[in-house]
Amino acid sequence: MARESSTWHCGKHTITFDRPRIMGILNVTPDSFSDGGENFDQDAAIARGIAMLDEGADIIDVGGESTRPGFRPVSADEEARRVLPVVRALVAKGAIVSIDTRHVEVAKAAVRMGAAIVNDVTGFTDPKMVEFVANSNCGVVVMHAGELTEPVRAPHTAVTLDTSAAAYAAEREAERARAEAEGKPQPRGRLGRARGGKVLGEPRLKGGAIQQRLPFGDAPNGSAAAEAEQNKAAETDASVDAAPAAEQAAAVTPATEGAVAATAPVETAVSTEKVPGAAEPGEDTIPTTDELAAIMQRANERRGATAAERVRQSRFTLPDSAPIMRRVMGFLSDQARSLMQAGVSRDRICIDPGAGFGKSVNEDIVIQRETAKMVTLGYPLMCAVSRKRVVGAVSGVEKPADRDAATFGMCLGAIENGANIVRVHDVAGFAQFLNGYWAVAHPQPRRAFVALGSNLGRRLDNIRAARDLIAEIPLTCVFNCSRIYESEPAYVHRQDAFANAVIEIRTELAPLVLLDELMKIENRLGRNRTPSARPNGPRVIDCDLLWMEGETHGGDKLRLPHPKLGERDFVLVPLEDLVHDPARFFRYEGVKVLDPEERVGHVVGELGQL
Repeated sequence: MARESSTWHCGKHTITFDRPRIMGILNVTPDSFSDGGENFDQDAAIARGIAMLDEGADIIDVGGESTRPGFRPVSADEEARRVLPVVRALVAKGAIVSIDTRHVEVAKAAVRMGAAIVNDVTGFTDPKMVEFVANSNCGVVVMHAGELTEPVRAPHTAVTLDTSAAAYAAEREAERARAEAEGKPQPRGRLGRARGGKVLGEPRLKGGAIQQRLPFGDAPNGSAAAEAEQNKAAETDASVDAAPAAEQAAAVTPATEGAVAATAPVETAVSTEKVPGAAEPGEDTIPTTDELAAIMQRANERRGATAAERVRQSRFTLPDSAPIMRRVMGFLSDQARSLMQAGVSRDRICIDPGAGFGKSVNEDIVIQRETAKMVTLGYPLMCAVSRKRVVGAVSGVEKPADRDAATFGMCLGAIENGANIVRVHDVAGFAQFLNGYWAVAHPQPRRAFVALGSNLGRRLDNIRAARDLIAEIPLTCVFNCSRIYESEPAYVHRQDAFANAVIEIRTELAPLVLLDELMKIENRLGRNRTPSARPNGPRVIDCDLLWMEGETHGGDKLRLPHPKLGERDFVLVPLEDLVHDPARFFRYEGVKVLDPEERVGHVVGELGQL
């Protein structure tokens, strides 16, 4: 089944989620953890951004400050110098650009240049950033970056289990002790055995199995002895807290001496263990001038601190998910609510749990496994684990650049649990991975229009041959056809008149894959693509992908909707055979449609049925 479609309004763009969307990572930095320095040159960054669009990216996320663990903060002026020329160039190519910044000055400048999304790693905790986005129409990404201080945890309450067998055994043990103290014979059971012996000390269950003895001998439940023991224990604890270490040792009762002796070496070993990466006592390693840097530094220190906890608590492979998800989901929902109260509409908000930011590997895994819970908050959800430490931990791959295959696996898990956007470094690889998976797992035919034109050779036969070859494209069918019209040449006037038509198709292919198939058809029918061919000059066949349902795309290879759709009379007139009011239809899709007298390539007659 196809996914339920939802939308994300980002400036003039509306991003639909009938399939997952790919956000390409473009770091214009010298020190990013995975690709630091590769795109630091502005020309290289622009070229890489356009390449990612042509590889299948729906959004380009441009960042000028590395936020890896141990990063050095960058000023707003320096960050703007790095990213603004890149943002401007990519917007000119029709890209949906996201600016990855925590500086409101950089966000303002980028949005003025056409960026459609503000991705704030601090989760819009800056009131100035909130005020800015509330007064704009850009999309926003709220990310959880962690906390400056360890969350306060409620103290654990001691719980004593009560089972009939344990209570019975404890009561018999107390009865036996009283008999010994009074010098009376021990109470006898029905079989003449002393109560509290092997039979009662190790109660047998149905089938002869022996129930494990529970530690209730010192505090029997449901009896006056229990209350007395508990009161005595409370008094002992108070006296132990006030006494020196020597007196504490003397105050230990014979009944608990063995337990204390057994546990003391373990506690000593844990408390004195030197954990790699942990700070020395009194060493101040957290910068106090930058909160995000402090959060990342504290995350590094917590990795060492939690090693001791794992030694003591080894029953479970992962920490309890409830407090982690309360912290993450609580922050995300609170910040989203604050944005809406400030004036940001709900359909502009996306959330990101912030993998790797202020979290341990175990916490990141817990959060990824709870993706379905985060989806229930009702906002588009981003999965941003690409090449991060958590990916290396589960895959055993040390070098970040080699973690793409494992990244794809974790992203697939998030997608199947409802994630809408996947933020990755390797766009080409993930687009191929997603297209292969989606075609099999999620059948999803979508509507598209293809324009056909010819002014060389047997024009009508060329158009009909192209239509038949399009019908043979895998996962594609020709749904409807317009009539064939004759039109004046457009752009280059000294050439023969064109025959033009538009066909409506249904396809399950991704736009770039469909475009490759259309170009193969042009080559098969003899389209001249050599340098001698004039742009917009004579041609045997031309197959233009005009529009595809739910798709907005930029780049050099493909622009959707087609950038010249609204000015071509030889396209809009045939579309009237397929759409009731094509001008109104495409204006609603964000296309500027000119009036008939302002268009190029005017239709002059009809040539017949396609």
